[in-house]
Amino acid sequence: MDRRALLTSGLATAALAATGPSATALADTSSADISLTDTALADTAGTPSDAALARSLGFRSAHAEVNGTRLHYVTGGEGPPLVLLGGWPQTWWQFRKIMPPLARRHRVVAVDLRGMGGSATPAGGYDKRTMARDVLELVRELGLGRVDVAGHDIGAMVGHSLAANHPGAVRGLALLDVAHPDESMYDLTLVPRPGQPLFLWWFAFNQVRALPEQLLAGRYRLLVDHLCAMLLKDQGAITDRDRAIYAAAYSSPDHVRAANGWYQTFGQDVEDHRGYPRLALPVLGLANEDAPEYLAEPLRRHVVDPELVVVRGSGHYLAEERPEVVTRELLAFFGR
Repeated sequence: MDRRALLTSGLATAALAATGPSATALADTSSADISLTDTALADTAGTPSDAALARSLGFRSAHAEVNGTRLHYVTGGEGPPLVLLGGWPQTWWQFRKIMPPLARRHRVVAVDLRGMGGSATPAGGYDKRTMARDVLELVRELGLGRVDVAGHDIGAMVGHSLAANHPGAVRGLALLDVAHPDESMYDLTLVPRPGQPLFLWWFAFNQVRALPEQLLAGRYRLLVDHLCAMLLKDQGAITDRDRAIYAAAYSSPDHVRAANGWYQTFGQDVEDHRGYPRLALPVLGLANEDAPEYLAEPLRRHVVDPELVVVRGSGHYLAEERPEVVTRELLAFFGR
């Protein structure tokens, strides 16, 4: 099944969405569950700093000037370097559950991408080729040599671009639940079928300029809760504290604008991808159990000999819902 069939069929899209309570409950999130509550609009000033969060894991928070921007990263552990790249609407904190066990065998570097969390929010450069260059220069700045890379969501796109554009820098690549944008991106539909509990509305919403900043600045918790309601099987896997940390990271208009930039460059990403060869390095895909074809199909098209593991019992946020499985698979794959 190709991505168009997957995302436009009511059955497959329902499977992609059925990661929380029930389809009926998910359909009600726009009215009953997601509202202008005091919690959603709470002041985010009391959330811990990146430095404090890093210390709580036994890691160190730092910044580096690379590729004309400033990247925040968190590092710890000893061994072969492993770079973790996160996605929307999260930060490096999404890897909090897997970083300590990974650090027993690897030097772990969890990066806030351009526009994310503690990193700068420049006016441009949100195409995945440029963001991959950011990561490459950070790796060089840290003297890491050849690295393993695991990316989730937007971070998976950046990881693929890093491997395609700088193959000598990447030893192995793990893609968590998302592939690099290709031509099939244009087959996504905007209007849901009757009874369809989920459609990727944010792909279109994040294309809009200026309005999202006005609507979401200081109110990002609403969006975080909405996505958790749709895309988690276990709502407790991302706690109230975690959600507050993510909401704080996107509380400013500049951070909303920057995150939208990741989506607004999809057209350029598709064009860039046309010139990429099929990846020949070792590539592992970790997919949620309800819609593994969303990742499996592009892996088969764009990777020479990919591996795919379906993470049972998890929705989209794999490292937070099933950290023990993700850790086990990453250690096994990168330990070869």
